[in-house]
Amino acid sequence: RYREAELTHGRVAMLASLGFVVGEQLEDFPLFDGAVTGPAINQFQQVQSGFWVPLVIAIGVCEAYRVSVGWARPDSSGVNK
Repeated sequence: RYREAELTHGRVAMLASLGFVVGEQLEDFPLFDGAVTGPAINQFQQVQSGFWVPLVIAIGVCEAYRVSVGWARPDSSGVNK
């Protein structure tokens, strides 16, 4: 019942942990003109606010597409018959 949500959350957690490790190792990464430095736990607060709006819109579009394609009513198209 909750398989799809669990898979999605697992993938997000794996990407977050990878981002944490990469953020610690690559201090001079060219993204954000090198303005994001220091321990990975403090880098979240250093990102400029103009980055978050397009990110939230992109995530919203991806999630809306996933829901429109991946979810079906239980009584439609031969599901549960």
